[in-house]
Formats: sequence, C-alpha cells, structure tokens
Amino acid sequence: MRPTRAMLAVVTSAALLGSAAGCDSATTEDTAATILIAADLELTGSGASVGTAYKNALELKRDQLNAVPGGPRIELDIKDNRSDSKLSAQNITQFANNSNVAALITGACAECVIDSLETITARKLPTVSLSPSSDVVLPVTERQFIFKLASNPDHNASALVSEIASSDIDRFALVTTTDPYGENMREMITNEARNADMTKVGDRPIAPGDAEVDTSVAQLVALAPDALVVGALPERAQEVAVSARKAGFDGPIYFDAAAAGDLFLSGEAQKASNGATMVFSQTLTIDEVIANTPAKASRAAWFSDYTSRYGTYYGPSSFAADAVQVIVNGVQRAGGTNGDALRLAIETSQMDGITGPIRLTPTNHSGLMPQALVVLVADSGRWHLKA
Repeated sequence: MRPTRAMLAVVTSAALLGSAAGCDSATTEDTAATILIAADLELTGSGASVGTAYKNALELKRDQLNAVPGGPRIELDIKDNRSDSKLSAQNITQFANNSNVAALITGACAECVIDSLETITARKLPTVSLSPSSDVVLPVTERQFIFKLASNPDHNASALVSEIASSDIDRFALVTTTDPYGENMREMITNEARNADMTKVGDRPIAPGDAEVDTSVAQLVALAPDALVVGALPERAQEVAVSARKAGFDGPIYFDAAAAGDLFLSGEAQKASNGATMVFSQTLTIDEVIANTPAKASRAAWFSDYTSRYGTYYGPSSFAADAVQVIVNGVQRAGGTNGDALRLAIETSQMDGITGPIRLTPTNHSGLMPQALVVLVADSGRWHLKA
C-alpha cells in the first residue's frame, strides 16, 4: 500500500521535530531561537550538479523546519566556492569570523574542508561535510569538530564487491578520480577484491573535472575485463560509462554510491548505463518501497516534496537534509550554540535520517550506517531497486 498524502504529512511533522523512531530527543530549551547554518558548496565548476542539489535540499529542509510551530528558526548563509579549495578557504574563514554562525556544512569537495581544518578547529566550529571521502574525518583526534554524513568508501566497496562476486565475475577493471575520495575508493575496492579472490586487471585514475576520459577508459577496455567498476561523482561516472561503450565494452558496469545523482538518466548516459548496477541509499527509489515504517514514510515524504519543488529527485540531496537535522537536534540537546557543547551533542547523535540510519560517536565521526546501502539497477532511463 502506498502512503496517502495525509499519512506522509503526519509522519513528516514528527520527523521534522526530531521525534521519529530512532531520532535524537530534542529539549524545549532554545526552541524559539534562530540557528544560523553556513554552507560552503560547489555551485559552479566541476562539482556544480551535486552542489546545486545540496543547496536545493538545504533550502527545502530549512523551509520545512521553519513551518513547524514552536520550533527554532533556521537561517542559511550559502556561499559558492566554485569548486576551488582556495576560494572555499576564504568562504570558511568568513563564516568562522561570524560569531552568529552555529555550524557549517561543506559540500562534496574533500580538499576544501581539509585545507580549512586549522580555521575550523581554532573557531570550534562544528562542521558537517557532505564529501564521500573518509579523509575529512580521519583521524578523528585531529578533526574533532568535523563530521560526515555522505556514503563511506569502505561500505561502498564492500557492498559493490559482494554484488560483483554474486554475479560470478572474477576479472574487473577500475576507474576512480584523482581526488581524496577516488584514492580512498581505489584502496578499498582493491582490498575487498583481494579478499574475495577477484582479479583487478587494471585501474586508471581520471581527473574529477573536464579532462578527456576516453583514452584512459579505452586502455582498460583493451584489457578485456569482465566488468567495469567506477568510483566518481555522477557526471564523471556517466562519462566513463559512455566512453566504455564507445570503446566496445559490452559487459556490466558497477557504480559506487558517489555516482548517484538524478533519478532519471538521459542522453548518451541513459543508453550507456542501461543495466548498470549501483549501491546507494534506498531513498533514491523510495517511490518503489512500501512505506510501512515511520522512517520509510518520512523518506517518501522527502522524496515527494523535493520532486514537487524541483521537478526531479537527486539522490545526494538527503545528505544535506540530514546534516541540517543533525545540527538542529544538536543545538536543542546542547541548549545553545556553544562550539564545545554543540560538538559533544553532535558526536552522540542517533537518528533514522532521510538517507538511512545515522549513528555518530566520539570515535566515529562518519555517521551513515552500512545498512543504508541497497543495490539499484538502471533500466528504462531511471534507477530501480534490484528485484
């Protein structure tokens, strides 16, 4: 049975108040206060598609929370870093110098938050990164004020290799980007494949941005792999798929969670990715799921609201929405926006987020649990849950 609009409205209100099953309990202290959340995002440049989705999600989540009677008022200060870590550092310094900023959200760029580590730490500015790279939160002892809600390379690699092995594929080639996340993914996939007695016939690093990928992908295709594994952000991952098909590769393509973007595929990517497999949060295809729990119903409501406002659904949007909720819950639990108190509140956060179950601890600042990942398959121009 599909949830009715009335059911979704009831569950959404509960979720926005942080009272859905598994969520942090919020105190009534400071409920009328204003919480200013800063965001440094890639709104132009190579990361623009993901950064724009994050911005859309932040604004939608802000509006939803501000519509809850008696809750805190959420304000956003969003700056474009143009996919440039130097400009990002300037943005973050400006945010850090504003004593009204309670917390910071950063986008997919791992270098951006890492390069501003000293500023974030000195200001005691709780920061939630939406980068998939594990480097943004490790080692935790040096990144006490940084948290992460995007997918994790080790979880992605484990799920992907398990899925590939179940298809009796022994030989694969790997494409990853030359950024911290790509390096994380290359290491994790290589280790997981070794443990599964699978053979990596070759790998090629590609630039995250506009550089040509055809030659690198063709070199891998020439090695005759049984499958191609891709670790890259959405547009880059789709370019790799198109290049592989142009080079004559007709085998299966596997995308990691960083490749999740628009629910619908179009153009050359639609044909090239048809039949491809990807691991990602169930929320991307929640319209195919029976909303038989409060958590699933709140995810379905988010999917519906995002789609209604923006015309389509973009997978990583849920990371940004969960980041806002974690910060708001933390402020309410801490009784204010003091940096040390808010950090302590955030690093003990537990909630059933829009993306999936989130558990943060003093020794684990990467909150998304591996249970959030499911297997998706591209068919007829969109992603579906694997049957």
